[in-house]
Amino acid sequence: MDLALLRTFVTVHRAGSFTRAAALLGLSQPAVTSQIRTLERQLGRPLFLRQARGVTPTSIGDELAHKAAPHLDALVEIAGTGPGDESAGRTLHLAGPPEFTAERALPALTELSGDDGQGFALRASFGNAEEVLEGLAAGHHDLAISTARPRGALLTATPLCDEEHVLVAAPQWDERIDAGKLCRKGASALENLPVVEVHESLPLVSRYWASVFDSRPAASGTVIVPDLRAVLACAVAGAGLAVLPRYLCAAALERGDIVALHEPAVPPLRTYVLVARTGTLATPHIARAHEWLLGSATAWY
Repeated sequence: MDLALLRTFVTVHRAGSFTRAAALLGLSQPAVTSQIRTLERQLGRPLFLRQARGVTPTSIGDELAHKAAPHLDALVEIAGTGPGDESAGRTLHLAGPPEFTAERALPALTELSGDDGQGFALRASFGNAEEVLEGLAAGHHDLAISTARPRGALLTATPLCDEEHVLVAAPQWDERIDAGKLCRKGASALENLPVVEVHESLPLVSRYWASVFDSRPAASGTVIVPDLRAVLACAVAGAGLAVLPRYLCAAALERGDIVALHEPAVPPLRTYVLVARTGTLATPHIARAHEWLLGSATAWY
């Protein structure tokens, strides 16, 4: 059986689409369709059911993928391994949310990529969860960091770390809040404070309110800036209260530039996952970066 046909088959099986598989393989969609039809003729069985949006594997297709995929991934790993450090000369394309990627992932990977002069080149892209997962599925990135778990067989997610969210504001706002009222009445003690957020929908504030106060925020955003680092800067300047990851505002809290308005017994958490296209962790430099990020994340909080 032709290994090229099997490779195309496994890619289609993981992608759930001839079109998406063609993009990942660098082939035309008709070429992928032709290869799958050839393989189906050789086997005498249909491997996929064609639908309006993509394809669904038949039971025969699932069985073949289960048998073939691990061996193809192993061949990719063997082919990518050469004398010396196999990562040298490669480029890693990483995508993720701008703040977390800049503050956490890139410093860790920069250390790895420059290790003993035998590392890999690094390229980064920023975007929200939907954007980075779509880009990864389309083959634009090698790894993605996301707060949303992908669906389907094309992408494989591994838990990376949790981030704690903190309700903060400049000290002058803290002085205007009745601490006793905040303990007794919760969110109602904060109704008259301006809010700094990354989006009009107040995603972080709303999540905090729901988790801690079991309510929804009454105020709308006073300052909206699409970057948590800018939210922090505005909060320090006194623009209003904000909900921020603790890692991002820890230094400002220690300096007293901002204060934590509330310290719940169980703080809200958000989980990040590290995502790769299924099978690509057989590629040495991607596997090395993946392993390094997971190891680095054990020290993140």
